[in-house]
Amino acid sequence: MCGITGWVSFRPNASDAPEPRATSRLTQVIEAMTATIARRGPDAGGVWLGTHAALGHRRLSVLDLAGGVQPMTDRPDRPGVVLSYSGEVYNHHRLRAELRRLGHEFRTRSDTEVVLRGYQQWGEGIVDRLEGMYAFAIWDELREQLLLVRDRLGVKPLYWARIDGGIAFGSEPKALFAHPELSPRVDADGLREAYSLLFNTGPTLWAGVHEVRPGGLITVGRDGVRECQYWQLTARPHTDDLPGTIERVRSLVNRTTRAQLEADVPLCSLLSGGLDSTVLTALAADELRLAEGPQTRLRSYAVDYSDQAEGFTGDVLRTGHDTPFAAEAGRFIGTDHSTVVLDPHALLDLEHRRAVVVARDSPIGVGDMDTSLYLLFGEIRGHSTVAVSGEAADEVFGGYPWFHSPAALAAETFPWLLVTGDQAAMPLNPELAAELRIGEFRAATYRDALAAVPHLDGEDAAELRRRELQHFSLTRWLRQLLHRKDRLSMAQGLEVRVPYCDHRLVEYVFNAPWTMKSHDGREKSLLRDVGTGIAPASVLHRPKNHYPATHHPDYTRGLQQLAREALDAPGVAGLADAAALKPALDATPEQLSWGQRLRLERVVDLSLWLDHHRPTITL
Repeated sequence: MCGITGWVSFRPNASDAPEPRATSRLTQVIEAMTATIARRGPDAGGVWLGTHAALGHRRLSVLDLAGGVQPMTDRPDRPGVVLSYSGEVYNHHRLRAELRRLGHEFRTRSDTEVVLRGYQQWGEGIVDRLEGMYAFAIWDELREQLLLVRDRLGVKPLYWARIDGGIAFGSEPKALFAHPELSPRVDADGLREAYSLLFNTGPTLWAGVHEVRPGGLITVGRDGVRECQYWQLTARPHTDDLPGTIERVRSLVNRTTRAQLEADVPLCSLLSGGLDSTVLTALAADELRLAEGPQTRLRSYAVDYSDQAEGFTGDVLRTGHDTPFAAEAGRFIGTDHSTVVLDPHALLDLEHRRAVVVARDSPIGVGDMDTSLYLLFGEIRGHSTVAVSGEAADEVFGGYPWFHSPAALAAETFPWLLVTGDQAAMPLNPELAAELRIGEFRAATYRDALAAVPHLDGEDAAELRRRELQHFSLTRWLRQLLHRKDRLSMAQGLEVRVPYCDHRLVEYVFNAPWTMKSHDGREKSLLRDVGTGIAPASVLHRPKNHYPATHHPDYTRGLQQLAREALDAPGVAGLADAAALKPALDATPEQLSWGQRLRLERVVDLSLWLDHHRPTITL
């Protein structure tokens, strides 16, 4: 796992042989861009500068620690192809064998070189052969063309913006802002993207900055910029019966888990005590014992707060205390299990919160849940470099309440807005709210999202509605969860792998009928089938529980004080509605609802974001 950045530019009248002084300046620029993403790759860094292109790389060494140095070239003298690559290709052994049969020679054991040689063999067609999570840039010197690629589900991030004669790109927007032609600017469209909570991909909070879409590629040459999709969800008839479907899902989950355990560094599992993480941990532990011997014990980690053991408080998202279930799952599976217990007071530390906001490049997060995840990853990084996580199981297998809620099924809006919409969003300054008209933006975006849902001819209304909710969940809601997990883990130099994001698993289950996905009368039936016999019964039948949050009154009081101070910070009053926040500021800690608290969290993050980025805001 790493960070990438760079640019390509065909400026009119640019000299084919830049003066030494210009070359020195350009080297400083690519080095500055690369330095912004150093936390993504703490082990090594490098840059490559050509006449029309520059590539930078920061490395987190996971495979072939001695090899895999980047940017990687096809040959040391007079390179024809240069690659800057982030992520993991899980089928690299099979591709390497195929490429060797085709005559390619390899200098390293890295999956990076497989991508490089694969491009030499198949050109853009390499994207159809890769399995994994990745974002990469390939500069083809002979064709004078840049290729940007992002994995199918969008696990790894990649951003780009236009510059004179071309584009700049990077794993994070902050890398772009180190380019002299780009600066942090936010306009009305960006604020709509941020505060509508619709999680579009393509446009971003930042004016002029775009995401490479999941399953998308971009080529840049002298004739301009071309974008296309090489993968997206499609509707297909499901022909397997229920026993065949269960067996196929079991095979796919086993395969993707096994493939994602390869590492030349210590690996662990994130074990929350829920169904998703327990199934993955059980499969991973079994695979490691088969590969390394019966005494091998997988490390597993859970997070908790010092106030939870005696005083757990449920809310709209949480029905029970995770730690006992995680500990039981660890004992049942036989992991070396640890619970990282955080002091709620540490979540108020502004330096921790600032680090989270800087990692996100955005004021929109989930407050203490982000800070605690960042601190958890920091603790894990002291022992492991790679972790496997259960992200995407709810989206793939239908685990969220909205798949089962009559209100959500009937609502003409995105289902999460019924829980995390206006009551949990930071209230906007009334004049700004009138300008942004977020309600209209949401309605138009919802219509577009509905139109993009694939369906089968003759599909009944109930099945189609569940398909719509699952498509929204996989193409929107999941994106912000993956964004959160990537940014906060990479800010600590930790690689997190997400086996449930395997595109073959996603495609297969997306097209299984809802009657199979809920065949035992509740959520995630097919995943529960996979977990039968390898997970404790208490976990198999436990209700859905979200990531834990502290309910310590000292935290709530401290948050209220931070929010009061944030409202007095420069620039905040022009964006936030202080009057609408007053009830949350005046409430006793015990009275503060989850939605009210999240409003305060986002005001605090807004003040930190404004102070760090100093964006120009134009309406």
